[in-house]
Amino acid sequence: MQDPIFWLAISGASLIGVAILALTALSGWRGWLELERMKLDGMRHEPAASSPSPAARIELADLKERVRKLEAIAAGVDL
Repeated sequence: MQDPIFWLAISGASLIGVAILALTALSGWRGWLELERMKLDGMRHEPAASSPSPAARIELADLKERVRKLEAIAAGVDL
């Protein structure tokens, strides 16, 4: 039969290992909860979607026209 000190050392090392794993899992859990809390706060503080302003609509139309011209140039079509 083995020495009782051997079993004491094995059980002590196992206990320390389990404690380290538990603390790591707890830290991950808290991080995940904080991430979810931040997501919920972001959804709560996000402004309601409203119709774009006239200036934004004009800019969007301008960008669409530029893209159309660039696509025509890439396709080799003269405008």
